[in-house]
Amino acid sequence: MSYPGYPPQSGGYPPQAGGGYPSQQGAYPPQAGGYPPQAGGYPPQAGGYPPQAGGYPPQAGGYPPQAGGYPQQAGGTYPPQAGGYPAAAGGFPPQAGGYPGQAGGYPGQAGGFPNQAGGFPPQPGAGGYPSMPPAAGGQQGYPGGPAPGQPMPHYAGAPGGSNPPMPGYGSVPASGPHPVAKGFRGSIKDFPGADPLRDVEVLRKAMKGFGTDESAIIELLGSRSLKQRVPLVAAYKTTYGKDLFHDLKSELTGNFENLVIATLLKPAVFGASELREAIKGAGTDEACLIEILSSRTNAEILEINQVFKAEYGKTLEDSISNDTSGHFRRLLVSLCQGNRDERENVDVSLAKQDAQKLYAAGENKVGTDESQFNAILCARSKPHLRAVFNEYQQMCGRDIVKSICREMSGDVETGMVAVVKCIRNTPAYFAERLHKAMQGAGTKDRTLIRIMVSRSEKDMLDIRQEYVRTYGKSLYTHISGDTSGDYKKLLLKLCGGSD
Repeated sequence: MSYPGYPPQSGGYPPQAGGGYPSQQGAYPPQAGGYPPQAGGYPPQAGGYPPQAGGYPPQAGGYPPQAGGYPQQAGGTYPPQAGGYPAAAGGFPPQAGGYPGQAGGYPGQAGGFPNQAGGFPPQPGAGGYPSMPPAAGGQQGYPGGPAPGQPMPHYAGAPGGSNPPMPGYGSVPASGPHPVAKGFRGSIKDFPGADPLRDVEVLRKAMKGFGTDESAIIELLGSRSLKQRVPLVAAYKTTYGKDLFHDLKSELTGNFENLVIATLLKPAVFGASELREAIKGAGTDEACLIEILSSRTNAEILEINQVFKAEYGKTLEDSISNDTSGHFRRLLVSLCQGNRDERENVDVSLAKQDAQKLYAAGENKVGTDESQFNAILCARSKPHLRAVFNEYQQMCGRDIVKSICREMSGDVETGMVAVVKCIRNTPAYFAERLHKAMQGAGTKDRTLIRIMVSRSEKDMLDIRQEYVRTYGKSLYTHISGDTSGDYKKLLLKLCGGSD
């Protein structure tokens, strides 16, 4: 027989009669008793596989040329044959009652995937994700969602529906606009293509022989992120069999040495060492204790606790308890548990209750119930506390910081105020800490080093903005005028620029 589109073969199978594969004119192969013959071969629909402009020419006896584009079938389905899948609008092949035949659903959406109105995501809907218009006779949203007319459940922390709104960041009221994610706000980023083995070679050359190339050390450490700096310690020992910290300490001195060492320490190790320095010896650096414990996450505090016990043979809590007293000790012990609520969603009614409790514990009674302040300030989430501070202001017409200063004194006053400031606006709190470290006679270099190193990859850009807004000159300018030499150069690298 002669196959469509191929030259006739000699000795091929003879044509059969009576229900076999008959030799047909230009089609393949409607047999008697088989699938119903379709006019014009396979597939004879409008919208089949057409000869396109510039494509292959139709062959003699081959598939017949059809009219239309590819694959402009009726309804956009493939292929609507007699007895096949029913033609469904907008997908392949969403049958009636299939999964999930909704307008705007997935994958049988009108307009394909993901060209929904407004893009994907988000879909229109009040707060939930994703709330889609119900299909005729179908469900609302994804399969298994609530019946029409019922509200979509909201994911944890999502504002909308019956959930209360989240408070704004900083001093924005809870009822105000939601904060917009700013992305990365640090001044030090990953250096493209950084290689620890090449970097330790640079450090080795900078320290080898007579003299030290401080500029090479500054350039290297000031352009590497924390996760690129910390591995240099192990890479140096692997390559040269020597301790990087020992070699740096033998070559460098003073504040520049302290700053260089700080940039190479893991955050938990650095935090534990700073807390140890704040506690040991005569006197206590209470501000350092509050600064670290009120600004770190639960995970960071727990890791600091582990490092502290391993390095110094004593728990952080015991060390704090032995070195402080009274309500200030209770405040620090509460903070060092690392057990603060870290949920982002806020219950406004609970925020109002907490504001009333603070008012009743302070301004509205004779004496002060410091334990109530401690319980709320150390356990509630930071977004919740921002809402509490706003509710307190509206309720009694006085800022929470002023109330604390009126009701308390000494270390507990200083500690409570610091916790409130750090939670309310962390960059502004650190801008104030930096300013106090540099103003007046002398510089509190330990504070300056600690903040510049620990915040350089978190919120240094925001700290710089708060600094110039509050003090009228840039942090970069103040550091330049208050420090000198290689110490200043590396600090300015961490600062990242002037505003």
